[in-house]
Amino acid sequence: MDLSLTPEQELIRNTVREFSKKEVGPRAAEWDRAQRTPLDVVRKLGPLGLLGALIPPEHGGAGLDKVSYLLALEELAYGDAGFSVGVAVHTSVAALPIVWFGTEEQKKRFLPPLASGERLGAFAVTEAQAGSDVSGIQTRAERKGDAYVLNGSKVFITNGSHADQVIVAARTKDGDPHDSISLFVVERKTSGYEVGGHEEKLGLRSSDTARISFTDMRVPAANRLGEDGAGFRSLMRVLNSSRLAIAAQSLGIARRAMDEAIKYAKERKAFGSSLSKHQAIQFMIADMATQIEAARLMTMRAAASEDRGELRPEEASMAKLLASEMAVLVAEKAVQIHGGNGYIKDYAVERLMRDAPITRIYEGTSEMQKLIVARALARQ
Repeated sequence: MDLSLTPEQELIRNTVREFSKKEVGPRAAEWDRAQRTPLDVVRKLGPLGLLGALIPPEHGGAGLDKVSYLLALEELAYGDAGFSVGVAVHTSVAALPIVWFGTEEQKKRFLPPLASGERLGAFAVTEAQAGSDVSGIQTRAERKGDAYVLNGSKVFITNGSHADQVIVAARTKDGDPHDSISLFVVERKTSGYEVGGHEEKLGLRSSDTARISFTDMRVPAANRLGEDGAGFRSLMRVLNSSRLAIAAQSLGIARRAMDEAIKYAKERKAFGSSLSKHQAIQFMIADMATQIEAARLMTMRAAASEDRGELRPEEASMAKLLASEMAVLVAEKAVQIHGGNGYIKDYAVERLMRDAPITRIYEGTSEMQKLIVARALARQ
């Protein structure tokens, strides 16, 4: 299997790498301290085509293949993981449901503003009592004439405070949740839409995370994506794809942590020589590099499978599981190599160690990924 990059993929990676190096990385610590989402920098990705990365060209997007898309996300995460996750949500889970399940009229109405950055998107599924168990959502959408009346609340919504349009999952009927959940495109300007408080988080502090509630909010029936009750299966397809974005984010975090550790080990002296000359440190760096490369190969193989239309759920889950667990281990090793300095905010590894653990939680916890893999193997 040839996993070498095409010239176009290399160009995309290098372009985003330069953008991240110039616009993202130097300000990551500042954004982290201020818990500020840099919308001005996010919108600079519009002219580069990255805000519409997965949107087809006929609707204003770049129509990137999945490998190129993940390369771009990795580079953004290398600069700042919080910045990358806001972009990832906008470009994947806030757009793909419209690309895959929307009517032609819906695509023409909702996709071009996302691709240009005129509108920023979010994805609202999680609720206080429904996280990994998507079937447990309680937000209701009752059909009344040519509209649905939406009531309920969502939590942990990335881009929640400033999103202009949101993909919302709600129950539209009673019974089996696999046949009673529907997806809607909800616009922030609609009466009854309310944004709650900004969440204070351990990591990804430059990423906006908020609560959203809906009170007797009328959503046009024309904003429903797909058939009534078909939302659960649609969600599973979207989440299966978006898990690879978390794997790419994990790669960016881990690669930055390793690079910071190598740089520090070369500069810091102990017992008469630089840390990089000590075998204990060399072994740690070798482990980091090996783990990163293993996760990269699995992630890019899965991306290539998706580009061929052959991505299996367990394949995406394996990549997400391996990459996210790896990111935490690599970040921990990077802090260890820094010693006491790794525990203070003057060094980037402190932030990376706080950023890494969330990759094991969102888009399905590591435990859920193991269940998906195990159940797939049991069916063979």
